[in-house]
Amino acid sequence: MSNKIDELKAAGGRGVLRYKVVETSTVTDESLEQILNAWTAQGWTFDAVQFVSREGSRRPAMAFVLFTRADEGEVTR
Repeated sequence: MSNKIDELKAAGGRGVLRYKVVETSTVTDESLEQILNAWTAQGWTFDAVQFVSREGSRRPAMAFVLFTRADEGEVTR
């Protein structure tokens, strides 16, 4: 995360780092690929994915896909 903040500061200190969290209960390669492609096409940058498993199961029951982007409409100080 500090790299993203450093990037904003290097760009003149303008902008706010925005986060987008996408939740899915369909955890397949196809569904994750669709989420990644859809949000990166809208200008978001993939940041991380967190998987949630039910007790007693190794297969993920859901996933949270995190994206970031700089919102240059606001100025930070």
